Amino acid sequence: QHRMPQTSPFAAMFDSRGYTRNLYQSKEDNCGGLYYHDNNLLSGSLEALIQHLVPNVDYYPDRTYIFTFLLSSRLFMHPYELMAKVCYLCIEQQRLSEPGLDKNQIQKIAPKILQLLTEWTETFPYDFRDERMMKNLKELVQRIASGDETYRKNVQQLHQNLIRKLTTVSQYEEVLAKINATSTDCITVLKTKPQSIQRDIITVCNDPYALAEQLTHIELERLNYIGPEEFIQAFVQKDPLDNDKSCYRDQKKTGNLEAYVEWFNRLSYLVATEICMPVKKKHRARVIEYFIDVARECFNIGNFNSLMAIISGMNMSPVSRLKKTWAKVKTDKFDILEHQMDPSGNFYNYRTALRGAAQRSSTAHSNRERIVIPFFSLLIKDIYFLNESCANRLPNGHVNFEKFCELAKQVSEFMMWKQVECPFESDRKILQYLLTVPVFSEDALYLASYESESPENQVEKNRWKTLR
Repeated sequence: QHRMPQTSPFAAMFDSRGYTRNLYQSKEDNCGGLYYHDNNLLSGSLEALIQHLVPNVDYYPDRTYIFTFLLSSRLFMHPYELMAKVCYLCIEQQRLSEPGLDKNQIQKIAPKILQLLTEWTETFPYDFRDERMMKNLKELVQRIASGDETYRKNVQQLHQNLIRKLTTVSQYEEVLAKINATSTDCITVLKTKPQSIQRDIITVCNDPYALAEQLTHIELERLNYIGPEEFIQAFVQKDPLDNDKSCYRDQKKTGNLEAYVEWFNRLSYLVATEICMPVKKKHRARVIEYFIDVARECFNIGNFNSLMAIISGMNMSPVSRLKKTWAKVKTDKFDILEHQMDPSGNFYNYRTALRGAAQRSSTAHSNRERIVIPFFSLLIKDIYFLNESCANRLPNGHVNFEKFCELAKQVSEFMMWKQVECPFESDRKILQYLLTVPVFSEDALYLASYESESPENQVEKNRWKTLR
């Protein structure tokens, strides 16, 4: 018996006829190297999947297919290699290279090719920061535009939109670099309590609701710059079938994703710094209560990332060891938040709250109700585990497309959330403070903490000695 295409294990689990389906596979189920079941594309050879992306006179790929394939294909080949193949197929199949090309032929196919390129440049603009991508794009659109005047405008539009997107991302990266430079300049290991160095957060913004809104500003801006492909590029490994070339680990482009994770860490340390700095116990307790209110408001807004950063700042041991300070805090509100963010049951409570926020977002009438900012490191972890749990290729060499549909589902939900416009007015003074004020290193936090409430046991005493 000759080998049949394999289905992935979880398709078989849901299908009692899995075994027989593999033995007596009907012809229509296997179209030119693509393997379907119940109209769902499960797997296919890389070549067949590329072919399936290319429109022709009677066919245009489904939008979900385009997103899923463009997202996942980078695990098997460079985007510029895919682009070169797509261009080649478009030109060859539509005979666009023939000299006596009739306008009629171009009018049938050109809008479809343009549509595909538009979707690619709009959803994955960062692919085009590669010169080779741009070159291919220009060649293909020139072919189309030279064949018919009508398309020149569309081609210009496509090009302008892409350049605009790439310019804004470069500007954003410059701003980030500046911010990072400013905040690292300020970090000196602070030996004594630096009363003089910094105002505290409550003087800059005494309204916890306003602070939650400004945090949401930062979150939405940083989310917005993360390209969907960054989630996948974080996993790029060598493709076992391409022994000669290691895939592009070398130029792993996940900078915006990393910047966002760094922001989370900064916010946690900022919270801990603000709590450990005041000399008076009463002041420290007030700062803790202030942050509890900020965190509550973040929860109400749907900003789970800032909420989690604030809670993890309060749970850092230099903060949590301040027993006398905590004794002065009304902690019932904090307990409720901790319960929401409790990691047990794989973050069951948080996931329930997130589903509620996503539900609200999908029927929302205002940008304010549309906000969903997920706890980001958990989102990355989920995508990572989904990626680890199944192979990219099946034993017969087919691409496991079913797996990539699942990945694309998670990433496309994130894509909806990142497009929400922030409904709150931005306040430069507060934003500036949040992004650039110096924060303590872990050692400086311990030092400040021991000076506020002296060490309680030998371990702490020894640590204090070393730090001093």
